[in-house]
Amino acid sequence: MAIDMKGKDLISIHDLSREEVVQILDTTHILKMKNKLGEIYHPLKGKTMGMIFQKSSTRTRVSFEVGMWQLGGYALFLSANDLQLNRGETIADTARNLSRYLDGIMIRTYSHQDVVDLAEYSSVPVINGLTDLLHPCQVLSDLFSIREKKQDLAGLKLAYIGDGNNMAHSLMFGGAKTGMHVVICSPSGFEPDPEVTRLSRLDASKTGSTITIQDDPVEAVKTADVIYTDVWTSMGQEEEYEKRLESFKRYQVNNTLLENAKEDVLVMHCLPAHRGEEITDEVIDGPRSIVFDQAENRLHVQKAIMALVM
Repeated sequence: MAIDMKGKDLISIHDLSREEVVQILDTTHILKMKNKLGEIYHPLKGKTMGMIFQKSSTRTRVSFEVGMWQLGGYALFLSANDLQLNRGETIADTARNLSRYLDGIMIRTYSHQDVVDLAEYSSVPVINGLTDLLHPCQVLSDLFSIREKKQDLAGLKLAYIGDGNNMAHSLMFGGAKTGMHVVICSPSGFEPDPEVTRLSRLDASKTGSTITIQDDPVEAVKTADVIYTDVWTSMGQEEEYEKRLESFKRYQVNNTLLENAKEDVLVMHCLPAHRGEEITDEVIDGPRSIVFDQAENRLHVQKAIMALVM
């Protein structure tokens, strides 16, 4: 590979260079082709990755576990109940111990600072499988999925409709690194984190990208090449459910909204979807949807990340 990423943590797309993002996407293409051709490729033979899950998961667990197996390694599942973190052991001590046993660590958790601290004290690479602030592996998969369909990323417009959450944040960073124009459309009070907005605009200034924050869904999707949405109520926000239903009722991705975008617009969702809330059945199951291509590509992108950093 042109860039040596061995030993590198993947905490945020903001931390990656544009060249590293492209290398992950190019490596994904190679590994996906090998997989489709039935070619055995075991660059991680004899290596073990620990997977810490403090948030439950379908796609993250299955894609990382299967991906590690396909690369010849072993993935060790560690739930919150399997570790001493819940009984007072520090992140630093956990990192120092796990580094003695493992070749890499993936963590899916609530606090972003926990991932930052884990990486600081770990001597093996740490991969952010999701925090309340960011979801970088998902967005790298999204970038790959868009590139598969559109051939290039620079100059495309992606309109994200919904909560200014971890998905919005990572899409801002991902779009900025690859020259995409990203519009985040959220109701008042649910906009993205101001510091993430500042940093993504700093990245965007280097690639010709633009990052726009607004609140009108119809205006946001005009000339959009991609429309993206996510659940209105994320894990840990269940007590806000009714309030959020009311706040986001204008932000549903449905056929009426799609009429305002390009005819060949792609529709994306990171899943799980709350059908009938943020997206309708007709759209998620319709001809513009690449939602399940995205889900499949989680496997291939995460294999590329593991192969590059471990």
